[in-house]
Amino acid sequence: MPATLAHRKELCFWGWGYTDEALLPAEVGQLAHLAAGLGADTKPGPEPVLEEFQLPAPRVAAPDALSQILSATPYDRVTHGYGKSFADMVRMQLRKMPCPPDWVAFPRTEQDISALMDFADGAGAALIPFGGGTSVCGGVEPDVGGDYSAVISVDMQYLNRVVEIDRSSRAALIEGGALGPELEAVLKPQGLTLRHFPQSFQFSTLGGWIATRAGGHFATNYTHIDDFVESVRMLTPSGALESRRLPGSGAGPSPDRLMIGSEGTLGFITRAWVRLQDRPRFRAAASVTFSGMKNACEAVRAISQSGLFPSNCRLLDPMEAVLNGVGDGNCAVLVLAFESADHPLHSWIGRALELAADHGGRWDQDAVDRSLAGDKVSAAEEGEHRKGAAGAWRKQFLRMPYYRNYLTPAGVIADTFETAITWDRFEDFYAGVKERVNKALRELTGGQSQLSCRFTHVYPDGPAPYFTFYALGSKRGDMASMLARWREIKLAANEAVTSLGGTITHHHAVGRDHRPSGYDTQSPALFRAAFAGARRALDPHGMMNPGVLIDTPARGAVMGGVMR
Repeated sequence: MPATLAHRKELCFWGWGYTDEALLPAEVGQLAHLAAGLGADTKPGPEPVLEEFQLPAPRVAAPDALSQILSATPYDRVTHGYGKSFADMVRMQLRKMPCPPDWVAFPRTEQDISALMDFADGAGAALIPFGGGTSVCGGVEPDVGGDYSAVISVDMQYLNRVVEIDRSSRAALIEGGALGPELEAVLKPQGLTLRHFPQSFQFSTLGGWIATRAGGHFATNYTHIDDFVESVRMLTPSGALESRRLPGSGAGPSPDRLMIGSEGTLGFITRAWVRLQDRPRFRAAASVTFSGMKNACEAVRAISQSGLFPSNCRLLDPMEAVLNGVGDGNCAVLVLAFESADHPLHSWIGRALELAADHGGRWDQDAVDRSLAGDKVSAAEEGEHRKGAAGAWRKQFLRMPYYRNYLTPAGVIADTFETAITWDRFEDFYAGVKERVNKALRELTGGQSQLSCRFTHVYPDGPAPYFTFYALGSKRGDMASMLARWREIKLAANEAVTSLGGTITHHHAVGRDHRPSGYDTQSPALFRAAFAGARRALDPHGMMNPGVLIDTPARGAVMGGVMR
């Protein structure tokens, strides 16, 4: 039977999380200490309220036929006006939203979506698919440019059913608007899991993961949502595009690969068959310390090329370890874990630790033995190891997005950028990125900053480094100056990773923020022209998420048959 979950709680419109969530007193104390160390205020300004946002009236009238699914309430328009990037949160603090969506649509069926596309086509409006709204790269922002008459943000939250479960093939048909916790709640009684846990898991959707090629729980092997997609159904302005459900195929270019990563520019991902797994029953975990990054990287490279495929292989550089409360600033820390639904993992963790020892790694064997002592994972520990350095890292990882709710109004720039690079270039890349970004941080903040790095994922041919920086953004609530300062740091980071050979993004998507300084540099011009051609076939009038991946078309030119 199809399963639909209850209506969702109200989101905090200006920050991360739900309105009924708050930082813990201990977290506030730690964040105040961090802010003070950077020279920022320790008492953030007042939280924004909806009445402070001046929203223009919708530029087009809602047709009677769509009145039941369209909303223009201040809460809906403001909540759908930005994503969750640092810049988005600063602009919320400024109480400015010059380009809110004219309407927010809440379709409940594919027929509703088709009707919305017909209306937008006739009215000259743009449509922006909206999943959980967790984009950190401008992917859902209604500032689309061009000559559109209006912008409608289309929230997919009511298309959130687990439609069908195929236990024998270990797969499920799930609607694109299902949040991570919603779909897992339905799969769990069947002993199944998608096991795709991005940091935004609680607030992001299956359709959003597919549209942005999201990275998830596994540090090796199954690193992206791509690996779990069996088939996709997308509604485009030209009609439905649905790939055949198969375990694999060599039949020409894959339609799935066109839809995965399309970031809302081709249509709405309404449902997908995804590959599932049996829920893990066996675990093994270890926290391994190294005297420096060079030895640690050699160990991680050896593990990544061993065929062991650990579920967790996160390497924290010395500063990252300190910031996560698992190091003293002198050692790199490797958070290593294995899991299986089929077999005990003594041999796997044992061999991985042998490889770590070959490069000077040290660990607490008693802690490893304790992780292996129980053959089956208890309900309390399911998902991640919760003790020692691994547990401390996991807690920090999940709570980190909430910290911006304090740090941003306090005047602290807290942001990240992620990439990927091959092993042969990593050492120079790591040193070069740190040198260039630290230089920008020094010049812009007077040295009141911190820059750290961890590996989120590793491959046999290279790691995916994820950099975090904290910096003094402003004092006394000067949010405009902080936003300008952040933009300069962001440009410096983009230039560093791309010019040194890395990708502009490993799993955060392109959106509007990673163009043109990153994606346009990385992707061949001929490929972008080919993708624009595909878009013309699927979206002849250029209504879908204009400005993402390719240039915003002039609608008048598109209507005339030419997309610039």
